[in-house]
Amino acid sequence: MSIYDFTVKGQDGSDISLSEYKGKVLLIVNTATACGFTPQYEELQELYDEFKDKGLEILDFPCNQFGNQAPGSDEEIQSFCTTKYSTTFPRFSKVDVVGETAIPLFKWLEENTKFEGFDKNPMGLMMSQLMKKMDKNYKDSSSVKWNFTKFLISRDGEILARFEPTNAMKKVKAKIAEVM
Repeated sequence: MSIYDFTVKGQDGSDISLSEYKGKVLLIVNTATACGFTPQYEELQELYDEFKDKGLEILDFPCNQFGNQAPGSDEEIQSFCTTKYSTTFPRFSKVDVVGETAIPLFKWLEENTKFEGFDKNPMGLMMSQLMKKMDKNYKDSSSVKWNFTKFLISRDGEILARFEPTNAMKKVKAKIAEVM
């Protein structure tokens, strides 16, 4: 199984094969519009502007599973992101990324990566405390823990890295630059 075997829903409900992105470096992100990490949209757009001509695509998958922080319709989310953050990268239909209702793409991403913990910064410490309250064994599973988890995919469809929402975007940028 490869990233290119998956089909996802576009914002208009159409089926989009990820094989359309063969040869591109992908950063797959589950997002939310009302989250403490939502300002990362600005940094994601900066990454996209810097690297899109070199073959980067950022694939945005809104998700309402973490704190109900993406409550709007696909159209409302699109409007928010383009108006507030001027995003231009592809955004897909809202999805579930964890549990039985998770779309196959995110199940595959979870099965093929490992949760390595949150950074030891204030947000990372806060996230660790929050996760412990929700599940004392949260560190033992590879499931997506929160909004703005990112997966970096190589030009040939291999998973290169997983970044938790608390990882500094300079770390994400450095890894992207390395593979471009």
